[in-house]
Amino acid sequence: MMPLQVLIDVDTGVDDALALAFAVLHPAINLRAVTCVAGNASLDDVYRNTRAVLAVAGAATVPVARGASRPLIAAPRDAAHVHGRNGLAGLELDVPEERASDVHAVELMRQQILASPTPPVLIALAPLTNVALLIRMYPEVAARLERIVFMGGSASVGNATPVAEFNTWADPEAAAIVVESGIPTMMYGLDVFYSAAVSADDVAALESSSRPVAQLCAKLFRHLAVKDAGQKRIPAGTIAALGDAGTVCSVVDPEGLTTRRFPVSVCTDGSRSRGQTIVDRRSHRGESELNGASLGQPVDVALQVDAGRYAELYRRTILGTLES
Repeated sequence: MMPLQVLIDVDTGVDDALALAFAVLHPAINLRAVTCVAGNASLDDVYRNTRAVLAVAGAATVPVARGASRPLIAAPRDAAHVHGRNGLAGLELDVPEERASDVHAVELMRQQILASPTPPVLIALAPLTNVALLIRMYPEVAARLERIVFMGGSASVGNATPVAEFNTWADPEAAAIVVESGIPTMMYGLDVFYSAAVSADDVAALESSSRPVAQLCAKLFRHLAVKDAGQKRIPAGTIAALGDAGTVCSVVDPEGLTTRRFPVSVCTDGSRSRGQTIVDRRSHRGESELNGASLGQPVDVALQVDAGRYAELYRRTILGTLES
């Protein structure tokens, strides 16, 4: 069976790094390219982190490109308090010698979509600035995507604000463009983000591996374990959320995820609600719709995850024991 053709857009980021390692090593994924956007860290840090992680995972030849250095309209804001100095928990990794290229992330996406033997899946783990630019600049090319799977939003509470998740809060206008595009879309949001998590035994298994990529993942999980200490949304008996890596797990193993299709819109105004993903879970329409208000576009919204299944999938992929 032909592997899934995949593009990943990142703001690497500790959990983006964990997601990249999984995408490189899982046999069901052909990682065609990685594009970078400012978010968790500055664009320069994201680009450097991405190339360093790919090199550790044995994928230094995967094309990588810089994209947007700030949101479409909002002021840039990072998440250094979560991801540490340089966006990668302060780890200093060797970065491969750069092959000269001035291609922009949006152009790399366009090239790879057109060159893909089958419609690719675009996995977005960052503010959606690059993806929105692709949709606006090359709508006919973006329409060739099989689907967009984005880590962002929430059908319940937020983290950046009481109602907004970080990636949609960082660039609400971009998120609105993506949700309203009509391209088949799945939202892997905060409702499942913390639910798939690794145990201390999982991390110890990674630490004891001779694989450099497994040892790197263990260090990143140890960093997250400190940040997740006291986080009530991770399951009992676990120490750190898979986070963005869970999004990629859901692409190769969708049966581990429960989704429902709801109309979704993104709030782009209001100081308190800006960045909120408004998920219409009602069974009956209300007065606002009867008077012409839009409900938003239908989006597959992740609501539950088989946490143990994804933790095992992640661990075995990184350790190279999927077939055993």
